[in-house]
Amino acid sequence: MDLQRMLSLCERDQWSVDDLDWTVAPRALSREHEIAICQYFTDMAGIELLAGALFAVQRDQTEDPTLRAIFQSFVRDEERHSVVARRLARHYDVHHYRAYRENPHLTRFAEHFVLAARSLPPDIANTYITAGELLLDIALLRSLDDFVDDAMSKQAMKLINRDESRHIAVDHHMVEHYASPAYTRWLEAQPARSKRERARAAASLVGLMWHARPFFRDVFFRPMDLLDPAGTRLREAFKRIQILGLKEGVTDRPFSKFTMVLQRLADDAVVGRVFRPIAERVLGVDERVLKTLYTDLEAERFRRMSFDQLADEALAQKTVN
Repeated sequence: MDLQRMLSLCERDQWSVDDLDWTVAPRALSREHEIAICQYFTDMAGIELLAGALFAVQRDQTEDPTLRAIFQSFVRDEERHSVVARRLARHYDVHHYRAYRENPHLTRFAEHFVLAARSLPPDIANTYITAGELLLDIALLRSLDDFVDDAMSKQAMKLINRDESRHIAVDHHMVEHYASPAYTRWLEAQPARSKRERARAAASLVGLMWHARPFFRDVFFRPMDLLDPAGTRLREAFKRIQILGLKEGVTDRPFSKFTMVLQRLADDAVVGRVFRPIAERVLGVDERVLKTLYTDLEAERFRRMSFDQLADEALAQKTVN
């Protein structure tokens, strides 16, 4: 990836919340759908702030000035997306059926995630960040936009999706970096952590995993049951996550290896009955996406592709019906 070119795109494509035409009348929704949409946008605002906090951690961890500037632009993107999501929640709250607050499972997960990102090796946090961005971009945002299906949502999602495309491209670049020998050498050169630091890192990872299940259930899986009842986009997003685990170097990272082993055990016809509930609890995901979602032929093709090509192919899924 040409990081200088990416930074130029980040600077060129900034926009303002006030660039949107907020006078557009919302489409009429049933009571059930109005409540659901307002809650989804309320939670989306929290998700975007979480993503911004994680990009801030990456900004502070990198020594590359260009990457630092890119991550700072992503922080601004996510803060702007959060404001837009909150305004969209108010925009569609036509009948004021109820008060909308961020899902408490999202709040608790976010607290533990930011703590973990600061205390764990950066490749672990990047695994979650990349997975979350793929879920958000390939599945949730486009399904939410299609479900609302009006001019207000479409103009907002067009700009948000443009930003998120840059984020996913850089996420893949960072996965490649963390899979590289250079990162392994960097890890080996780090000073040994004290017992207190190791205990704090372990506790943050346990807390993250403990809160992942209710977070993903309430903020991703249940909304997608309404927005994408066939589960096509959800499976495609998780397929893209699984694909990254096939790449050379990614398989050498201890956390990636751990998650892949859990997924394969859960998908096994014999031992799956025992390991599937464990994998669901630890990884936080639904049984539907613990299955291997690619074929052997696809696996061989994905292994030959570069990380930039994988990012481009993932982003192309946003235009697939």
